[in-house]
Amino acid sequence: MSTVERVQDPGIRDWNFPRGIASVALMIGYAGEHGVPLARMLAGTGLTEALLRDPDVQIDARTELAVIRNLVRELADTPALGVEIGRRYRITTFGIFGFACVSSPTLGEAISFALRYLELSFTFCLPVAEWGDGEFVAWVHDESIPADVRQFLVERDVTAMHQVMSDLIGRQLPLTRAEFRFPEPTYVDRIMEFTQVQPRFGRRQNLFAIDPAVLEQPLPQANEHTWAMCLAQCRDLVDRRRARTGIAAEVRELLVPGGADGIAAPPGIDTVARNLNMSTRTLRRHLDAAGTSYRALLDEVRRALAEEMLTATPLSVSDVAIRLGYAESSTFIYAFKRWTGATPAVYRRERVTRR
Repeated sequence: MSTVERVQDPGIRDWNFPRGIASVALMIGYAGEHGVPLARMLAGTGLTEALLRDPDVQIDARTELAVIRNLVRELADTPALGVEIGRRYRITTFGIFGFACVSSPTLGEAISFALRYLELSFTFCLPVAEWGDGEFVAWVHDESIPADVRQFLVERDVTAMHQVMSDLIGRQLPLTRAEFRFPEPTYVDRIMEFTQVQPRFGRRQNLFAIDPAVLEQPLPQANEHTWAMCLAQCRDLVDRRRARTGIAAEVRELLVPGGADGIAAPPGIDTVARNLNMSTRTLRRHLDAAGTSYRALLDEVRRALAEEMLTATPLSVSDVAIRLGYAESSTFIYAFKRWTGATPAVYRRERVTRR
């Protein structure tokens, strides 16, 4: 039995986040190769052929879900459809997100980055990474995915994750385990082509596991400067996509108070709820309906304030932690590294050097 050393959750709460058009274009291309007319794939989506060719187009997740439902309906008799689609997702499919992964120092660093910026991907399944002393396990959650496309999306997303990681290391990534919640299909051999181990079905959770030693091996295309540039661009993309409206915007505004020096620790959720003339429970419900949470908004505000204080003031890391409401510097340092991929000291040094 391995000892759990670290667990990393994805940087998003559910699959309902805006995404680029590349995933939809990929699936429509596959369908076209198998004789499905474009009009059938676009039915009920509001998309046009011109939009499919625009790399800057952003769509909501439910639009991609509509395309997926069309695909599954039109190619219902195609065995291992999710696996076949998943194998087509390559690093270049993901744009700057993919380039950040490929230039990462190690596979482990690439996985940590991908989880922090998962909303730049096309996934519907939410992976949770667990580092142990004898095994690395990715728990792949599908509980919130609509039942009619759940198995397809588990197959697609797990295969795509494996395909991209294999591309990153320059060879097929060996798995030590592969388990799925859905019943054993007739095309187990197609799944085994990428798992390279006997998959188990009807399990309590979806997961795949690998030898943690693989995570520490340098990636063949690692480049420190390219990685830093890609990280900055990914942060900018996420910040733009996270522009808040409605109740989330009101809460975010209240979380950025001005103290005597213009910076003060954000208020707690009870205080925010009182300022909005509602109960804490009601506020949580409204935020959940808006697809966010007090914790997620607090993280956004703390990150923005932390970056400002580290680059524009001489405050020590300890002082920054206190002003952000952290009881201990170590907790702040851990959170900051989760947000940015760097410690506060490294972040400050890099920003000062660039001036």
